[in-house]
Amino acid sequence: MPRTPLQGGRRVKTRTGEIVTGCNIENASYGLSMCAERVAVFKAVSEGLDDFDVIAVVADSKKMTPPCGPCRQILWEYCGDVLVHMTDLRGRSRTMRLRELLPMPFDAGHL
Repeated sequence: MPRTPLQGGRRVKTRTGEIVTGCNIENASYGLSMCAERVAVFKAVSEGLDDFDVIAVVADSKKMTPPCGPCRQILWEYCGDVLVHMTDLRGRSRTMRLRELLPMPFDAGHL
């Protein structure tokens, strides 16, 4: 039976104002699960959207929840140095540039 997506969510926004949401898609094997950040980016890209400027990460957790390593890589390649807004359900928030979360990123310039 599929697991229920975790509370919270992720949203990417294009510079022209389109907002695409994502949620965690979990699987019993965990290795086949997909984080909400990647779901949002992949949905947006599949719809022909690009030129992103912000990703919002909202989570019900004790600490601010930044994107995981694989999500940071996907965000860098598809969104560039976007703003990353992290917020919890208690109203705490922090905003950083993706380059602060992913120093020395690998991208097409290395191929």
